Amino acid sequence: MPDRLLFESLEGLRGTGKSTLAPMLAAARGAVLVPTMPPSYELLRREMDAGANVDARMCFYLSALLTAVDEIRSHLIAGNPVVVESYFARCLANHRALGAGIDVTLPADLPQPTAYYLVCAQDERQRRLAHRNKPVSRWDVLAEDAADRITRTYAQFPMYRVDTTGLGPDEVCRTILATDTQGAHRRANAEPVGTHPDLLPPIPCGS
Repeated sequence: MPDRLLFESLEGLRGTGKSTLAPMLAAARGAVLVPTMPPSYELLRREMDAGANVDARMCFYLSALLTAVDEIRSHLIAGNPVVVESYFARCLANHRALGAGIDVTLPADLPQPTAYYLVCAQDERQRRLAHRNKPVSRWDVLAEDAADRITRTYAQFPMYRVDTTGLGPDEVCRTILATDTQGAHRRANAEPVGTHPDLLPPIPCGS
């Protein structure tokens, strides 16, 4: 069975619903929710997020993702569906938009998910962020300032847009479950984000 039938990721800006929806989607799919920041990385993550070196931070997050890939691949080989809250697209889109200058060649054999790009009207997204009960890092502030650049950078990745504006988490989850990635849906635009006119040069994959 192809990876894309077993492996799904949620992408998008802060406040679009990724962390809420990921466990819901995993439960609905009977999938394993794999953290793309492995627990062993959490302590160093706090140290890294306290720094100001965007290239170093990007390398750290890429390392965490590549470590998580081992667990993802083992589940896929066993035939177990996998859901993740963001994947390489988020790491690369955010850090490139924030000024990272590192050229990245990803391994050619990385598991490739069906990715859903969650979007939300700006005023509603800001209301959601204001009601969050979690610390706001300097990187969160920078990401908000660079939200338009992150959105443009995300455009290079093949993803299906899901509009979460005005919907509760259950409704968004049902929208994703009802999305035919070969067709269209009322709230899920089946045109991959990467086909948009502001497509950026793709990040090369190893051959």
